[in-house]
Amino acid sequence: MPDLRTPPPVFDYARLDPIERFSDVLDDARYVPVPDAWWIALSDVALSTEAIERGRYRAVNLAGAAAIAAIRNALPGIEIPFVFGGDGSSLLIPPDHRGTVETVLAATVAWARDGLGLTLRAALIPVAAARAAGHDLRVARYAASADVTYAMFMGGGLAWAEAVMKTGAYAIAAGGQGGPPDLTGLSCRFAPVASRGRLVLSLIVLPRRGADPARLRAVLAEILAAVDAVPEMGRPLPGAGPALRPPWSGLAEDARAAGPLLGSAVLRRLRLLAGRSVSFAVFRLGLQVGRFSPRLYRRQLTANADFRKYDDGLRLTVACPPETADAIEARLTQAQDEGIVSYGLHRQEAAVVTCITPSPTQADHLHFVDGAGGGYARAAQDLKRAAKALP
Repeated sequence: MPDLRTPPPVFDYARLDPIERFSDVLDDARYVPVPDAWWIALSDVALSTEAIERGRYRAVNLAGAAAIAAIRNALPGIEIPFVFGGDGSSLLIPPDHRGTVETVLAATVAWARDGLGLTLRAALIPVAAARAAGHDLRVARYAASADVTYAMFMGGGLAWAEAVMKTGAYAIAAGGQGGPPDLTGLSCRFAPVASRGRLVLSLIVLPRRGADPARLRAVLAEILAAVDAVPEMGRPLPGAGPALRPPWSGLAEDARAAGPLLGSAVLRRLRLLAGRSVSFAVFRLGLQVGRFSPRLYRRQLTANADFRKYDDGLRLTVACPPETADAIEARLTQAQDEGIVSYGLHRQEAAVVTCITPSPTQADHLHFVDGAGGGYARAAQDLKRAAKALP
């Protein structure tokens, strides 16, 4: 007799209905399982906190986002689920593209070492391995704007994979036989955005093992409601977008990261300075260049910004009054004492943005927001310290 059972639905991330209200990322029903045959690609800057303490937060953010840019450029036309974590990133890879992504990750690790002087860890881990270890991995799409969606993750599989990567398992070593990675569109050209009487709060809230799901959702909903009540719902970038940094700012480091353009370091700097000077004038004067409008681009930048996410826990970089930050911290301390969550936070005076703009005339450019004083990396350190003190 033929098998008349209904086959499992084909996993197609691009066809998932996007979540429109951010509070709905807490709804388990909006997430779908990732197939066992898929892979988790991860990257992470080793000793990122020390690098940030030396004033290299821009380099850390660039290295953290590089795998996203490189993999997207290597797989054009394929919508890849990803999340940016400040000093690293995680992506879901279809099984047919595992070999391509391994090559890209190896080249990205070499680029971070040679161009930025940073140690970038990378790994490719089977989704099946996460489930074999007792963890699930589910994904949803959140519409940050009409033009951009970001992946949200639930189930514990991604957090498990990140911990495994840091042990050295499934590691991707530095390579580059095929040349440097294609990082077209990756940049960190905008100036830090001061909070103007508020502070920028970077926050990571993770569920405690065995926490009651209903109580967990209630705590997270309270935090989101507190943020939503502040001006612009905590958005750390102004509606008109951030200002461009002066063309000479960070020029030496960016010239190193750009690779062997025209050979010598001096020529690399001169070429970058010339291009940046033109861009600076266009943005500063608001000049329309063909189909490109700097004013429209900056408004889209703010609308598309990835300043809140759910990645096996709540991660926010928001602008809020000090009293709101105090109330959030007090509520989270209470929830931590009750065994519901673990959390880490970091307060700073400004936010920074790292961009991936494949085409400046299209509206689907991506922008990752972090705190200018270490942001997610420092919040993660605070989380680790707090976790060690927990019973």
